[in-house]
Amino acid sequence: MGRVDVNPGPLADIAAQLMAGDKGLLAIDESNGTCNRRFAALGIVQSEENRRRWRELIVTTPDLGQSISGVILYDETLHQATADGRLFVDLLAEAGILVGIKVDTGANPLAGFPGETITEGLDGLRERLHGYAGKGARFAKWRAVFNAEDGTPSAACIDTNAQALGRYAALCQEVGLVPVIEPELLMAGDHDIEYCAKLSQMILETVFSQLSAQRVLLEGMILKPNMVLAGSDCVDQATLQRIVDATATCLLRAVPAAVPGIAFLSGGQSPELASARLNAMNARSQRRLPWPLAFSYARAIQQPALALWAGEDGNFGLAQQALVHRARCNRAARRGEYVASTDLPS
Repeated sequence: MGRVDVNPGPLADIAAQLMAGDKGLLAIDESNGTCNRRFAALGIVQSEENRRRWRELIVTTPDLGQSISGVILYDETLHQATADGRLFVDLLAEAGILVGIKVDTGANPLAGFPGETITEGLDGLRERLHGYAGKGARFAKWRAVFNAEDGTPSAACIDTNAQALGRYAALCQEVGLVPVIEPELLMAGDHDIEYCAKLSQMILETVFSQLSAQRVLLEGMILKPNMVLAGSDCVDQATLQRIVDATATCLLRAVPAAVPGIAFLSGGQSPELASARLNAMNARSQRRLPWPLAFSYARAIQQPALALWAGEDGNFGLAQQALVHRARCNRAARRGEYVASTDLPS
């Protein structure tokens, strides 16, 4: 049996702040390896100092708090400061942005199931969560990854990752952190949208069964799922209306109404498509859904700014303008007011 709390308390308050108004989340929680690969693709020197400079550019962007309610950090970033010594967590708090932290340690091969992974990081997690809360974090994130190729994901992969998500969520709530639950069915592959819908529903149903079994307070969490899309190599790419209908149906069948909000991941979509699809869901389906639909994007907000910055101090201002522009585009998409044809930086 799940929890029966009458008053959800502070956890629900934090979740409500994250979903409030027309804002969303910005994920800057890439591991060092992932961040370095993105630097390499743009010819930026891969170093801790450049990672710090890039994250400084983000957290000092003027007016970011107008569109962003929470920023998800990586462990390295949580402890970093600006060149003049101001802690990133303090700057975010001053901007009215809640601090989040990625707490899983990444996906590793699932023994006995070639091509599938299990996300790890539960060992010592309780102690780490206490430390993160002491540093100013108010929410956390854990990502489970599933493939949709060659007969995957298996039931064992779904079950094992769902159990880990439930354990992580329970530990977060124990120390007062809101868990962001991220089960991601990857876009890679040639599967059609119907297959994505079937697998996404199966994954979400299993995850929420585990959350209930482990007594996770639904009002004190945020769901970060993939949109229901055809695989990136599928010849039949669905229309916006099919995406809206398939995603809404999947969520209605699998996600309890008690969940305070859904913040979609971008999952490799282009910045413009991520905004347009979120906009379509809010414009066409929001009235029949019990949850607000927000965004928790990483590359779909960061990438244009990163390309403009290119590691050069002289590009700092232009990159910040691009970053806040993409955040504003997604803020408009939450209202169903994003217009792709006018998506140009101001």
